[in-house]
Amino acid sequence: MNNLTFPGLDLENLYQVILLFFFSSLRITALVISMPFFSTSFIPLQVRIVFSMCVTAFIFPDIVLPDLIDMNILSIFMIILAEIGLGLSVGFILSIMFSAASVSGEKIASTAGLSMANMVDPQSGGQTLIISTVLSLFLISIFLSLDGHLFIIKMIIESYRYLPIGMSLNFQEVSNAGIYAFGRMLYLGSLIMLPVVGGMLLINLAGGIITRSAPTLNLFSFIFPVTLISVFIFLYLALGTIGNAFSDLVGMSINLIDNILHSKEYK
Repeated sequence: MNNLTFPGLDLENLYQVILLFFFSSLRITALVISMPFFSTSFIPLQVRIVFSMCVTAFIFPDIVLPDLIDMNILSIFMIILAEIGLGLSVGFILSIMFSAASVSGEKIASTAGLSMANMVDPQSGGQTLIISTVLSLFLISIFLSLDGHLFIIKMIIESYRYLPIGMSLNFQEVSNAGIYAFGRMLYLGSLIMLPVVGGMLLINLAGGIITRSAPTLNLFSFIFPVTLISVFIFLYLALGTIGNAFSDLVGMSINLIDNILHSKEYK
């Protein structure tokens, strides 16, 4: 337990308290900066930092802190890297899992002929396909409605008990989790886009047969409007299935992060 108390704090201890508070906030700050929704461009960096400082202020008296006075510069630097690496690992794994919406949206858009329809992605701030952006916003809405952000923040706060500051990070465990998250992202992205892409494939196949039967028929004036209308119909019909898939994705992401934070491989 941290024995430092703020009432009547001596000035010579103020520097030590600020340094310990800085170490305590690294893990939460790295998570907030890198995890989905909080890392979106419409949330300023100053707001994310202030939010991290506020969360750290609540849990700071209960955090077990190492004795930094007897440590050398190399040990302190390794602690900083471990704390930042732990927060970034959780945020990046979430970002990898949430990329399933963008991957499936890009495949649906390319199949429907909407590869030129771009809009600003609020997560990255760049230009992405419109269907990818819509699916990403849909996934973030489900993530927030299921209180996924609260679960993640709760797990990172509880990690200070069984992963106290000063423990070295097992990068092999994190890399294995990242590889597993990447594989699950591709698998879930394929399942999400499969109903819509399958329906579009049938429409394109029917259009090719019709064009082959009537060569004078203009392919673009006939098939392209049908394709555009059909993709939105398929998305509407598959909305419940996509929502359930996104709900499972959120639960799978939380379980994966929970397994990483409770891993016994940290030393």
